[in-house]
Amino acid sequence: MDMFEQIREHEQVVFCNDESTGLKAIIAIHSTRLGPALGGCRMYPYKSVDDALLDVLRLSKGMTYKCAAADVDFGGGKAVIIGNPEKDKSPELFRAFGQIVESINGRFYTGTDMGTSPEDFIHALKETNCIVGVDEVYGGSGDSSVPTAQGVIYGLQATNNAIWGSDDLSGKSYAIQGLGKVGFKVAEVLLENGADLYVTDINERAIDQIVQKASSMGAGIKVVKSEEIYSQPADIFIPCAMGGIINDDTIPQLKTKGVVGSANNQLKEERHGESLQQKGILYAPDYIVNAGGLIQVADELYSPNKERVLRKTKAIYTSLMNVYSQAEQERMPTVQAANLFCENRIEARTRRNSFFSHMKRPKWAVRM
Repeated sequence: MDMFEQIREHEQVVFCNDESTGLKAIIAIHSTRLGPALGGCRMYPYKSVDDALLDVLRLSKGMTYKCAAADVDFGGGKAVIIGNPEKDKSPELFRAFGQIVESINGRFYTGTDMGTSPEDFIHALKETNCIVGVDEVYGGSGDSSVPTAQGVIYGLQATNNAIWGSDDLSGKSYAIQGLGKVGFKVAEVLLENGADLYVTDINERAIDQIVQKASSMGAGIKVVKSEEIYSQPADIFIPCAMGGIINDDTIPQLKTKGVVGSANNQLKEERHGESLQQKGILYAPDYIVNAGGLIQVADELYSPNKERVLRKTKAIYTSLMNVYSQAEQERMPTVQAANLFCENRIEARTRRNSFFSHMKRPKWAVRM
């Protein structure tokens, strides 16, 4: 496919190369209609440049919708670094990356994603102020898994309300795929609310910790193998690990009434949202549910305030209820309703958002 045809929906795509550090990266800016592009930087040993380009284009477009759904004044962007995060990282590589981000002159803000950590971007922060999600000691907002997990809880409450007419989390069973920073926090809240859990994770330590917590509370919990999590007789499936897990193979196994989780790109293809609808399973679009972390890093640029972030995160509940209502009225899959919700918001806000129009670059405080 012609390169310009591939990137036709995007405003700017930057190929980055620094021979001295081995940096090979791509930065994709999908849209700045609502403000500077915002999106994380992942590091992954892509098999080819084409694979890396496809990933960054897909992810950056998703960030446009995610920013619109979260109601933050930022557009969508993403960066990928081609390399093995276990052996190819260096302070110099991230400083070189920071220099390239700086050269984009405030149109793109980035931070940690899969394969990168907040510590990596401390080095990038020496070259640019366009970095978010750094440690609190460097003027950042700290652990973004807290608002992300809280957003999942709001998503579960909205979904329970749509299905059973009540926000109550108790008296229901939940199948949680992945007990990382977000999944574990969600599991804790559900246990505290009297829910029963089915859980799976490759991290045995996380499994042991959540089982001990459930036992101390007298709560019901069952540990299952990774491939068995889809077929558990839970009320709600909560994917908090990899993307693409809602597909032709897993949908027939699902026995739940809803899918609500923090994993990105849960639908392998958009048509799988329709497949869930046909099966009577209510799908909470992931980019709405997992927006808590985005809300925090966007808010960080105005100076960190945890209470303000948690207040903004409550909007996830309202957004989901609006999406569910529209999907029901229009008889369409929830993912389609969510996309329309975001597109309408982008169109409406584009005419109103003049915050960045009179400045070459946002004048946020220098943190280092």
